[in-house]
Amino acid sequence: MLLSHKGVINNFFGKFARLFKRENTAAAPVGSARISCTLPAASYGRDGACIATVYRCVRLLSESVAMLPLRYLESDARGIKSERDRWMNYLLQVQPNENYSAFDFMRLAVAQILVSGNAYIMPVNSTDFRGCDRLVLLSPGSVSVNPLTGIYTVSDTTNNIFGSYLPKEIIHLRNNNAGGLVGQSVISAARNTLSIAAQGDAETLDRFKTGGAVRGLVCGTGDFAGTGYTANGEIERTAQDLDADFNVSGRRIVSVPEPLQFTQLSMSSADLQFLESRKFEVLEICRFFGVHPSFVFSDTTSNYKSAENANTAFLAQTLNPLLRMIENEFQRKLCGWRLQGAAKFEFDRAALYASDPESRARYEAQQLGNGTRTVNELRAADNRPPVEGGDKPLVSANLRTIDEINTNDTPQDAKD
Repeated sequence: MLLSHKGVINNFFGKFARLFKRENTAAAPVGSARISCTLPAASYGRDGACIATVYRCVRLLSESVAMLPLRYLESDARGIKSERDRWMNYLLQVQPNENYSAFDFMRLAVAQILVSGNAYIMPVNSTDFRGCDRLVLLSPGSVSVNPLTGIYTVSDTTNNIFGSYLPKEIIHLRNNNAGGLVGQSVISAARNTLSIAAQGDAETLDRFKTGGAVRGLVCGTGDFAGTGYTANGEIERTAQDLDADFNVSGRRIVSVPEPLQFTQLSMSSADLQFLESRKFEVLEICRFFGVHPSFVFSDTTSNYKSAENANTAFLAQTLNPLLRMIENEFQRKLCGWRLQGAAKFEFDRAALYASDPESRARYEAQQLGNGTRTVNELRAADNRPPVEGGDKPLVSANLRTIDEINTNDTPQDAKD
């Protein structure tokens, strides 16, 4: 039986615990024979998972990819590509195996790419040779790659898969690397920044775990030196009484007996500088993941235009390369060169506008005006019945050729 959904997520973020240890300072060499991505079990709210920016970036990227349907398109006699293989599209869009939905499957795969640097998907063929029967996401740390032969050795006790496989038998989704066979995780690349962020979280908790309790000093004035045992005891009892009045009873105004005085400890300049450095750590983590700070709710100065530009940059520079990498790997492992041009795997990027009605309306209006889609095709996408005459392509009537302008706009003196 596969791990529960929560257990898999816990294993993902358990990697932070190992990366933050002081003795593990040397990063694994890129392209090594053994993939260093074993994820020990860890509590969901501890270790690296408590770094809110990392959690948000991983969730944003993984869910942004998972919400887009991955389609397997085949060409018909006219050369039009459509979803003709119903079973393959069922595996990609509904249920790749009996344990995961398509959304959870792709979300966990992308999370493995970011956290571990690699995600391995094995297409399991049916026993009657009808093709792919299911897709299995191999457990992190269960795969090793021979850098000389490229052979994948799988020892996955969770999914009960063991053996050696050729490169064409494993769908290998990898993060950036330096030319080796395995990818490097974002967590490993950002080791120093994340270590600072983790230490900052611990220090913040230590400084503010009292919940804003009043702190101060009780001391005697110049006329009351407090050198005797009784005097010191009185000072200690007064301090305890003030602590109880402020932090237990919740009183806001208390009296201090003469000749004692109470001096409250305010936040020092070092404390203020520490809080300011916390903002810089958020920006550094966002740079590693390629995510704009506004997506992690950090940019407080953004307006509508800057938010729109950030969304466009995220789609073009961060999300689209990730989608293209997944499409290309599925294409070369499941189709091969014999089906080049006849079949392809492609994400439906139009789903990006599903939750933005205004952007979707502009996008569909441009498609309709350019003649790339008909009225009935747009209505079918919304599960609406076709209308009469809706199968004819339409184009904008405001555009004419130069010849038409010369013919229709004849000067008046030429007519006379």
